[in-house]
Amino acid sequence: MEAHVPLPPALPVSENIADDALDLKTQAVRFVVTGGVSAVVDFGLYLLLLVVVGLPVNIAKGLSFIAGTTTAYLINRRWTFRAEPSTARFVAVVILYAVTFAVQVGINWALYHALADEWWRLPLAFVVAQGTATVINFVVQRAVIFKIH
Repeated sequence: MEAHVPLPPALPVSENIADDALDLKTQAVRFVVTGGVSAVVDFGLYLLLLVVVGLPVNIAKGLSFIAGTTTAYLINRRWTFRAEPSTARFVAVVILYAVTFAVQVGINWALYHALADEWWRLPLAFVVAQGTATVINFVVQRAVIFKIH
């Protein structure tokens, strides 16, 4: 007699994700968790490129932003909003990320140069810039992008 090992439940995917898959609270919590993971990728790479490699602040932040937002999109598409890949959705996300890229890099640059040269300058500038981009991303992704079919 063969032993039967149950398979883990599959993550359901729905095209109407923002309408019926998960409620706002669940999506918000998952978005924040995903954002935390993505922020670790973003900030870790930012520090590495800025401090260790010695790249200029905007180049380091730009590259780390791309890595962090790519991580966020891939996780959010599948887990937070439960959506299949879509060319229209991908194009919308690229446009959104271009806007939030400018917002985040601009806020980071402004705060980095406006704040005193203390140990907390870099993380504070990063957190404010990241927080602003995160709010913009969640609102636009939930209200617009993940309603695209």
